[in-house]
Order: sequence, then C-alpha cells, then structure tokens
Amino acid sequence: MASAEFWYEFASTYSYPAALRVASLAEERGVSVAWRPFLLGPIFAAQGWRDSPFNIYPAKGRYMWRDMQRTCDAMGVSLKRPEPFPQSSLLAARIALALEGDRRSNFSRRVYIAEFGQGLPIADRPTLAALLTRCGVDPVATLERAESDTNKALLKAECARAAEIGVVGAPCLVTEDGEVFWGNDRLEQGLDWAARRRARVSP
Repeated sequence: MASAEFWYEFASTYSYPAALRVASLAEERGVSVAWRPFLLGPIFAAQGWRDSPFNIYPAKGRYMWRDMQRTCDAMGVSLKRPEPFPQSSLLAARIALALEGDRRSNFSRRVYIAEFGQGLPIADRPTLAALLTRCGVDPVATLERAESDTNKALLKAECARAAEIGVVGAPCLVTEDGEVFWGNDRLEQGLDWAARRRARVSP
C-alpha cells in the first residue's frame, strides 16, 4: 500500500481544512497517511521570522483570511479567527505526539475545529483535556505522558526532521520518495504522486 506523511502545525490556518480532508482523500487513492505534528517556530526562526508571515506582511494576512473564508465556505465548515493569532501550539503538539494512530488523527482534527471553527484557545489545558475526553482518552494520563522529558525530546527531534526533509511550511505531504507537497491545495497532487509511485514500483 502506498504511504505518505502528513506534517501539520496546530497554529497553521491552512492545516485546518487539510486536516479535515486528508483522510478521505487518501482513502480514495489507497494511500496510508502517517500524521506528523511539528512546530513551525524553529523553521521560521531560521529565516529570521519571529512571528507568522501573515502578521509580518499584513497584505498577505488579509488575503489569507479571505482565502480561508472562501475555502471553509466551500467545505461547509465554520471559520472563527482565534485571538491571539497565531495560537501557542506547543502543548497541543506534545499531546498529539503522545497519541498514536486514530487517536492522534482524531484528537488533531478536534483541536483544529476548536481553534479555527470555534475560536477557542488551544494553549488552554482544560480545552485540550476536554478534547481528549471526547476522544475517549484519559486526559490526566495523556497530559502526563505529553509533558514527559522523553516526549518533549521527541517533539524536538520531529521539528529537526521536518527541516531536514525540506518541510518549509504547513501543511506538507511528504511521499515515500521524499517529494514535498506544501499546502492544502497540494494534497490531491501529493496523494496522487504517492499512489502512482507505488504502482510503478510494485511487481
């Protein structure tokens, strides 16, 4: 079966619609997707940015929010800008990384809906604990695991890995042969590439 990695950052606006679409798009193409939460902060810092480029460049920010509204309207999902933007995504990323398989993807989608669908603060522990409960996960044990030194080190390693393989923003789909497809609007292209590559190398 073809596979790909879905790299996402909880503070990323375009990762919101991508997280809601990627599973069904992948299933249609017979592609298995591994969800890889990471932080954009280190990648932005390497470019000299201390804030979201959508805040640094106001014209780009205005366009992005309008484009997001069109995208969400077309998908039939709500959009509510969280304040402040971007949200601190560190704890959410640590929690997602402490989960596995369907629990990780389920929790991640719920975080995006809470953040960009309802405008809730995703740095807020009670908010995240409630989302874990809705996923059928013990919030106390999960938060303890998420904030362990082992898990913190793992997230740092994931961020370094993202930079190493050429992830320059979020969301990114990375195929088995190392191709990087950046953006919500490149999901289909990336998944098609993954499916075709598997077909070419299969005996």
